[in-house]
Amino acid sequence: MAANTPIGLTSGQGPFYNSGMNLKNILREDSIALHLKGGTKEEIIDELLVAAAKSGRLKDVPAARRSILERERRMSTGMKHGIAIPHGKTDAVDSLIACIGVSDKGVDFDALDRELCRIFILTLSPSDKTGPHLQFLAEVSLLFRSEEKRQAILAAKDAVSVLKVFTEQE
Repeated sequence: MAANTPIGLTSGQGPFYNSGMNLKNILREDSIALHLKGGTKEEIIDELLVAAAKSGRLKDVPAARRSILERERRMSTGMKHGIAIPHGKTDAVDSLIACIGVSDKGVDFDALDRELCRIFILTLSPSDKTGPHLQFLAEVSLLFRSEEKRQAILAAKDAVSVLKVFTEQE
């Protein structure tokens, strides 16, 4: 597999096959939260924003929260297979950041398949940049076509194990 090939694609496939996006540069151990306690969409988003703030890469939590909730009002980011990808564009970050959260119980996130969500990937990107945000969303969505990867994340005992699922090449 070529060095610039996103996870899940072979060279020459997909819109971002030559993007150079490396999930290892975006996902960090300090922004992974296991055993989320929230029971609502807003509570989950708030917990993920706490993780983002702890990483030191989020300058303004209230601004980030407004951005994400505004995006959710336009259209839910609940996907399929128990995954939600809340995201927003804001000046509260200098570059693309992402946080991963796992809930032991499902949360109603208005998912496309009407299932409860347990895996959450929150992303924030600068207001003036579109490319990296879209590339990240595309690469992360490819990962979750795999039932095996979803189950590995749900079974993970620590942040290192979650990070490994996202960053190991197939």
